[in-house]
Amino acid sequence: MASFSCPLPLRQHITIQLAHGSGGKLSAELIASMILPRFSNPALDRLNDQAVLTLPPGRLAFSTDTYVVDPIIFPGGTIGELAINGTINDVAMSGAMPLFLSVGLVLEEGLELATLDQILGSMEQAILKAGVQVVTGDTKVVPRGKCDKIFINTSGIGVVPDGLVLDPARIRPGDKVIVSGTIGDHGLAVLTSREQLSFATRIESDTAALHGLVALMLKGSPGIRVMRDPTRGGVATSLNEFAASSGLGIVVEESQVPVRPSVRSVCEVLGLDPLAVANEGKLLAVVAPEDAEPVLAAMRGHDLGREARVIGEVVSDHPGLVALRTPLGVKRILEMPVAEQLPRIC
Repeated sequence: MASFSCPLPLRQHITIQLAHGSGGKLSAELIASMILPRFSNPALDRLNDQAVLTLPPGRLAFSTDTYVVDPIIFPGGTIGELAINGTINDVAMSGAMPLFLSVGLVLEEGLELATLDQILGSMEQAILKAGVQVVTGDTKVVPRGKCDKIFINTSGIGVVPDGLVLDPARIRPGDKVIVSGTIGDHGLAVLTSREQLSFATRIESDTAALHGLVALMLKGSPGIRVMRDPTRGGVATSLNEFAASSGLGIVVEESQVPVRPSVRSVCEVLGLDPLAVANEGKLLAVVAPEDAEPVLAAMRGHDLGREARVIGEVVSDHPGLVALRTPLGVKRILEMPVAEQLPRIC
């Protein structure tokens, strides 16, 4: 008797198959069952290769980023939540109100669908909390070993109000440097999870969307010169970028930099500098001296800014360099990290 086999792939899977990226039935099922229900809106539901959008008056802010964090699920977040919040924050640092995102997924053959569902769920929650929309996207599947489980690219656009300009070139001597809260949380959460390090206190990522905090700050004061979310390279990198762009120096008071005791202890054990460790839910702002208190008051009225404080000042001395004053009164140069302390941190 002749033996026959069905040429169609089996459609009851618990892992990603190459056919999920083929553009055929499995691709359509993946989009219809796992993606559209989470991010549905009129622009996305059309399933075109682009989104046609109506924007309010103002200048356009646009950003793109790719997320390859390892592990993809870590204390306090997932790669999906990180991708949404990270791109929102990059747009928000211009003073823009983020509105629309695109999401590109690169999935490794064999990724468990339950894991993908968890990641997509975290993205949905981040979108709902932030009040933005995913309006277009793409999904690709690569053979086993050609990527590590999942990579995500997100792009975002927002609108900057007329008359608002945030730029390091606006920094002046005497300006104050403000940080929105404790530093180093994200980098240490990812590192301890990746290396399966166990400490008495659980360290969680600070991943969060900052545009609500930014809006309060801008409403509270027109004297903000520039803002930045200190991700890879941490606070040290962002401050060095400010100094280089403005041609001025910055002095940071080490005793004023907020670091959780657990993060400080782990950094001491591992030989890391908290100022060079990545953050994903904090911002730095340089403000005119007379606006420091109004900005701090506005920040402390938001959940993500309750621990905000002034950590330094812009000076004319040592142009282009950042100095860290220790509790003993000794100054040392705070350099930008030469290499990434923690690879694949976002």
